[in-house]
Amino acid sequence: MKSSKFRENFWCPHFLSTIGYESIIQHLNEGRKNCKEFEDFLKERAVIEEKYGKDLLNLCRKKPCGQSENNTMKRALDVFKQQIDNVGQSHLQLAQTLREEARKMEEFREKQKIQRKKIEVLMDNMHKQKQMQYKKTMDAKKTYEQKCKDKDEAEQAVHRNANIATPKQQEKLFVKLATSKTAAEDSDKTYLLNINLLEKIREDWQSEHIKACEFFEIQECERINYFRNALWVHMNQLSQQCVISDEMFEEVRKNLEICSIEKDIEYFVTHRRTGQVPPAPILYENFYNSQKNPVPGRNQGPNVGR
Repeated sequence: MKSSKFRENFWCPHFLSTIGYESIIQHLNEGRKNCKEFEDFLKERAVIEEKYGKDLLNLCRKKPCGQSENNTMKRALDVFKQQIDNVGQSHLQLAQTLREEARKMEEFREKQKIQRKKIEVLMDNMHKQKQMQYKKTMDAKKTYEQKCKDKDEAEQAVHRNANIATPKQQEKLFVKLATSKTAAEDSDKTYLLNINLLEKIREDWQSEHIKACEFFEIQECERINYFRNALWVHMNQLSQQCVISDEMFEEVRKNLEICSIEKDIEYFVTHRRTGQVPPAPILYENFYNSQKNPVPGRNQGPNVGR
């Protein structure tokens, strides 16, 4: 079974390569960016909730809605407007809650950023130190190899001229050989010293790389867990808002259930009635007959004088 541990999966055989470390850092930066995007999402959602809440309050307080209704229907409408006002207030409260959640996410991001910074500075220094020492070691190796070649050439020159060179020439060849041997031995010591120093730096770097991988893995687990929980909390908040709104709407429904058409009609009739006697019909009156024999008791039509 393959391991999913950071410390076992982010290496590279090339001595100076930092591709494993860079891959982790890139992933952590992307994770931090994702948290920032969710933080911004919460802030934008808070703006929307706040605007919606204020719009509902303005609608309830400024817009007439059945203001001339009477009795039970009037009471139901009063409850309706009050509950819509309450819904608006709840959305304003939700907006404040979302801003608080965004603030928590920002604090979490900054906390992880500060914690990571210490490790990143240390690892950057380790990488620079390893690169510098590697260069010094390779330069020492190059010098060492050149000095060895110089010594070999000096030895070959002595052997080639052993029988043909004059004593003075041979003396110069031996001096050059001795000098080249000393230079080769010195360069060998310098090269070996740099190799040992480079190995020490490599061991230190490897140890710190393992520690960094373990720390970054723990931090990434914390980030995913925090992000997941934050999203879960956000869903609960939205669900709760729906529950709160429905409870308020239920109050309106309860008042609508007790709204009585008969009582409202009776209330209207009782308070606004104008009388129970309708006007009598207007009868036809012949002009000539009415002049000769006025009929008493007949409806003479409306009295203009009145």
